[in-house]
Amino acid sequence: MSSLYMLFGTLLALGVLVTIHEYGHFWVARKCGVKVLRFSVGFGTPLLRWYDRHGTEFVIAAIPLGGYVKMLDSREGELTEQQQAYAFNHKSVQQRIAIVAAGPVANFLLAFVFFWCLAMLGTQEPRPIIGQVLPQSLAEQAGLKAGLEISAIDGNSVVGWSDINIQLIRRAGETGLLRIDALVPGDSIATGYLLQLQEWQRGAEDLNPLVSLGLIPWRPTVEAQLTQLDAQGPAYKAGLQEQDLILAIDGQPMASWHEVVGYVQAKPNQQVDVLVERQQQQLLIPVHLSARGDEQQPVGYLGAGASSSAWPDDKLVHTRFGPVAAIAEGANRTWLMSSMTLASIKKMLFGELSAKNLSGPISIAKVAGASAESGLRSFLNFLAYLSISLGVLNLLPIPVLDGGHLLFYTVEWVRGKPVSEKIQTWGMQIGIALVMCVMFFAVFNDITRL
Repeated sequence: MSSLYMLFGTLLALGVLVTIHEYGHFWVARKCGVKVLRFSVGFGTPLLRWYDRHGTEFVIAAIPLGGYVKMLDSREGELTEQQQAYAFNHKSVQQRIAIVAAGPVANFLLAFVFFWCLAMLGTQEPRPIIGQVLPQSLAEQAGLKAGLEISAIDGNSVVGWSDINIQLIRRAGETGLLRIDALVPGDSIATGYLLQLQEWQRGAEDLNPLVSLGLIPWRPTVEAQLTQLDAQGPAYKAGLQEQDLILAIDGQPMASWHEVVGYVQAKPNQQVDVLVERQQQQLLIPVHLSARGDEQQPVGYLGAGASSSAWPDDKLVHTRFGPVAAIAEGANRTWLMSSMTLASIKKMLFGELSAKNLSGPISIAKVAGASAESGLRSFLNFLAYLSISLGVLNLLPIPVLDGGHLLFYTVEWVRGKPVSEKIQTWGMQIGIALVMCVMFFAVFNDITRL
């Protein structure tokens, strides 16, 4: 079933995002009086084609990894004087800028619509209550304690852990003070806690901001009985089995799964003795833990999981907006994710974030399948994030991408004459090489993750 979700989710996501992006170009081109010859979703052999009353050919092609809008252009063949009036390259530079920019703008508008819908659908998520503060962590040094509820990060209000993760990821790779406002649940006055970051998460291949700061979210008490095992993890290799009940580690009693997690995460790359109860017998099993997360502050990894319990209602936060209020929420979320995406690209270029965080088509397909399987809200959220990523990437000033064309046309607007064909050709060649290198690197990252 997961494979079907992956296939369906990927095709639907790419189909929607590519169609909307290209429709942005198409719609503005038509408004500017440009004749559109072909509107294609996908590349390669056409699977389906039809024509409208303007003579535009619409195509759904076999390779669903993009699309294009082909417009009448005198650079691709001789045109009559009458046809030149409808050619793209005979339009004013302002009109050409509008046509090229319309694709990415359409992606941002689509993300806004999805976030607007999500705001009206509402969300339910755990309140950001700290369950545990890891010893000797940045959070402990700042004075944060279990039981406090986080209300703001760097002055930005947060509602749940998803908001907190977004705000923390924005600070990845940075040096400086991080302010966390937290209060006792039920109180209205928060206390500010300052955490000193020093190239925090710089170069980390697996971003885990909460654990890196030493914060473990509060969760209902879960019995330390194993229900999941990573076949490549330390627990499985040591001989632990599903349904084993962990009684103690290194002689310390474990009353809940959260105590197990906290103890294990504080022991990266160390051996621990795990006392379990199996079929009414007690067994002492040595396990050599592995490590995950930031190399400068790794956390221990057992490779096992336990089933969660039901959440009490007072530990959940319910958020829903009306149609009008959802407009502001959708716009704010679109702006936040767009700026974070652009900042992440900048940090990768300057080495503040590891380039191994770059994902390719395999990762996108996996996330598309998982989000589709999780439900409508999860899938809409994924589509919104992916649409923003597509919009931001296309606006980068790289020839071949929309942003590269915008750069050339902006220079033409300022100079009063076009950039020479020779420079544009060089730019296109460099752009193609750069884009191909990035794509190969992203695919390589996907394969290494597999």
